[in-house]
Amino acid sequence: MSDLNKILHKGEFGKKPRVNSKRKGATFERKIAQTLNERFNTTDFSRTPGSGAFGSTHQLPQHLIVHGDLITPENFKYVIECKNGYDVNLDDIFKLKSDFYKFILQAKTDAARAKREWMVIYKKNRQQELVIVETPYRQLHNFLDVRGAYYIYLLKDVLSLPIEHWFN
Repeated sequence: MSDLNKILHKGEFGKKPRVNSKRKGATFERKIAQTLNERFNTTDFSRTPGSGAFGSTHQLPQHLIVHGDLITPENFKYVIECKNGYDVNLDDIFKLKSDFYKFILQAKTDAARAKREWMVIYKKNRQQELVIVETPYRQLHNFLDVRGAYYIYLLKDVLSLPIEHWFN
């Protein structure tokens, strides 16, 4: 590769090009919707237009309001908030003003409006997807207990729960 091509592809000092975080978040939401569609053999999961922002900034009729980052089947138990690429570290659990708790507050607020349970699906760059919830899943043994108030699981483990767990 010529020096000019290296500069054009990798930048002058080898830096990667900046990532469009909005696009990255939308891609992650679509990926999670696709994963849920495959898991439940449906096409009912999809990304919320505007990631829920439109519904919270405009007055919509009740039947059009969508909560969370994903449109879910009507009888699905959870409002899902998807977070990708944020730099949440283990010590953030001890910082009440960290993004970790902001994610939870956002999910709780949307879930309260929808009268459903909440779930945050979080993925740090090049790491596995995690699920944060406030109800322990007794069937799963591999988890992190945060102050007895929140529980963190691997998404792949949570997806193994029986279908009755997910729907009302």
